[in-house]
Amino acid sequence: MSEKNEGLSYKGHPLMRLGNMVYYGSMADSHIVILQILESKKMDDLDLATKVSVQLQLTDPSVKSRDRIVKKSEKDGFYTALDVGCVWLERALNSK
Repeated sequence: MSEKNEGLSYKGHPLMRLGNMVYYGSMADSHIVILQILESKKMDDLDLATKVSVQLQLTDPSVKSRDRIVKKSEKDGFYTALDVGCVWLERALNSK
């Protein structure tokens, strides 16, 4: 098979999880969204995110890390946070 494993994506942008952090977008673009799971609760065998921090950040390595944050917010639930991050990312990438 010559299929290439692309990994997870949501609405055309890649998703990558590392611990309690989820990175949404590509480092090749001007912006990326970082979702950090702050609180979760156990439901049966699953951990459900109940409080998630959302940050829209610049990917420019020449900018100081604290100055890279363009927008930030906290949301209840992972899908709500991802949905907000998706809108922020689309607007940031389309404003070029």
